[in-house]
Amino acid sequence: MADDEFDRIRELAQRFKQDSGGVQLGIGDDAAVLRAQPQPVVLSVDAALQGVHFDPAFASYREIGARAFTAAVSDLAAMGSTPLAALCSLIVPGALPRADFSELNAGLAEAAEHYACPVIGGNLAAGPALSLTTTVVGTLARPGLYRSGAQPGDQVYVTGPLGSAALGLRLLQLGAAARSASFVQAFRAPGARIAQGRALAGLATSAIDISDGTLQDLGHICEASRLGAELELTRLPLAPGMRELALALGEDPVRLALQGGEDYELIYTLPAGVPDPCQGTRIGRMLDEPGPVRVLDAHGQPLALEGHGYRHF
Repeated sequence: MADDEFDRIRELAQRFKQDSGGVQLGIGDDAAVLRAQPQPVVLSVDAALQGVHFDPAFASYREIGARAFTAAVSDLAAMGSTPLAALCSLIVPGALPRADFSELNAGLAEAAEHYACPVIGGNLAAGPALSLTTTVVGTLARPGLYRSGAQPGDQVYVTGPLGSAALGLRLLQLGAAARSASFVQAFRAPGARIAQGRALAGLATSAIDISDGTLQDLGHICEASRLGAELELTRLPLAPGMRELALALGEDPVRLALQGGEDYELIYTLPAGVPDPCQGTRIGRMLDEPGPVRVLDAHGQPLALEGHGYRHF
């Protein structure tokens, strides 16, 4: 890759040449320059490593690029933030074909344009495995959403269906992608809930995006807020056909909904009686009893579940 490193850098500079009022200087210098912002600035970074977070056998390089960028931007959504700019650091194996490299960058660029979050710099290096590290910058027009603000009695909501991405991944792993394009697409092309996060800012008492699974991510809210939570199994929203297809594959739809990750829906809490601006699904409530999230079955009895969600270590 060293022989054409600067050609690739020029390709990146051209690919990510996007205008933005918040950017004073983009790609081309030793560092980028953002204009001073009148609002609080939000920062987050997310890494995607081949063999850990993605497998090129299950998604195109364009999809891998877009998914990596979306995962980073989703953290801004969970804070109620508006995207401003991004930095991308790529580690690329020398054996990766130039066409695949270009497709990867096309996916990154398309996601950056979709979220109005221009890539203003980054780094390119050679390495043994493909890795994408995305740093995103956003702004807050209203008070931000934090994990630590939930109160006892708050209602727990989710913006959309649960477990769809996990089912899509399972279809790919089983070589059964043809059985449902919609669930495969939920895994390959998730979306960050920027509009919903902004609508919740100043109203919701806490929020988090679902990257590692509903139970595990809601557990982070419980831990930060020093509370417990109770979910009602019958209220969990599933996409049409999800339950039937999961069972046909020998999978438990409840496990996928509660422990499957990468849906990038938002879990959030609102005080009882406060209208939900996102018209999400109420799935439970916060408890004044610190501890793990518990799930109640149709008879109001605690459900026994093994594991919690994806763990990085």
